[in-house]
Amino acid sequence: MGKRIKSKRKRKHYALPVVGSSPGQVYIDEHSLIPKVTIHAFNAGEYKIEETSSIEHLSKVLSDKSLTFWVDIRGFKSEAMFETLTRDFNVNKLVLEDITRTYQRPKQEEYDTYVFAVSRMLFFDEENNLENEQISFILTDNAVFTFQEGYENCLDPVRNRLKAGKGNIRVSGSSYIMYAIMDVVIDKYFEILNIWGEDLDQIEDRLIDKPDRSIMYDIQAVKRNLIAIRRVAWPERDKLNDFLRSDSPLITDQTKLYIRDAYDHCIQIIDIVESLKEISASNLDMYLSIISNRMNEIMKVLTIMSSIFIPLTFIAGIYGMNFARQDPVTGKLMPDNMPELYAQHGYLYTMIIMVVIAVIQVIYFWRKGWFK
Repeated sequence: MGKRIKSKRKRKHYALPVVGSSPGQVYIDEHSLIPKVTIHAFNAGEYKIEETSSIEHLSKVLSDKSLTFWVDIRGFKSEAMFETLTRDFNVNKLVLEDITRTYQRPKQEEYDTYVFAVSRMLFFDEENNLENEQISFILTDNAVFTFQEGYENCLDPVRNRLKAGKGNIRVSGSSYIMYAIMDVVIDKYFEILNIWGEDLDQIEDRLIDKPDRSIMYDIQAVKRNLIAIRRVAWPERDKLNDFLRSDSPLITDQTKLYIRDAYDHCIQIIDIVESLKEISASNLDMYLSIISNRMNEIMKVLTIMSSIFIPLTFIAGIYGMNFARQDPVTGKLMPDNMPELYAQHGYLYTMIIMVVIAVIQVIYFWRKGWFK
């Protein structure tokens, strides 16, 4: 079996706000990473990349309306960065709280000058554990901001498309860039589900060839992962539906056409998840049935052996009581005691009778089909 389903469960703990605390507080964990900011500026004829650690002068950069910008921010360890977002881009503090509290479900919210959205990126780490990372979006008229807590390069397909400059990615505006990133997230779901589908096929082969206890744990691991992807796929579908119904001018009709396609993909993902859940449940039922049948076969063998030896034990028990026919002290005969106890060749005759009884029982059980 592949290492994917043998990896230990890795539970991610999120820092929850203090009960009763005021909303809109930016949370920066002590283990947060120093921000890495990559600014992608492009149009139909040019493409530029700038890497920095601060967005202090970003508003001046974005003032060039001839370019479309993708501001890729990875790492949250900078209070000044979030203050700049509030001051220069009028980002609501509730939005900043949702960005830094990275346990949000996929959603979409519209504000006066921007659109806020959240997606969940699933991927395997170096130890083949399933990671669930939040990607937050802020969409403006000519820019899209993305926020990630870690440094993972899970959005490389979009960066490669920007470098190649083919298709609509450089000419369709900031909303199309946001769609392209969300589409990468959804395509990753397909890739992961394909891996788990192969795992379930291998489990089924193992069930047929040689079932063992590890199969049950592997099936449970796949089911747990399917629950994880189901928890993000359903709200992702609802979020895309909100985009389709949105009246915001920041989301163009052309982008909505592509979002509709992503919405269909989300529905397919949900169908695949449900199908794989049924397959995993049927595999588990098959495993339990095989184990139950194996136990029944063992009990059947033990029952046959017990049935054969019970009458033999009964005979041995009777003659083991040693009730003599003659009193060894007085020589008095006791007619109601065992006359066979001192019979000549009695031991041989008794053994022959016991063998005959055992053979008759074996023939009887065989005709009844117990040995099939």
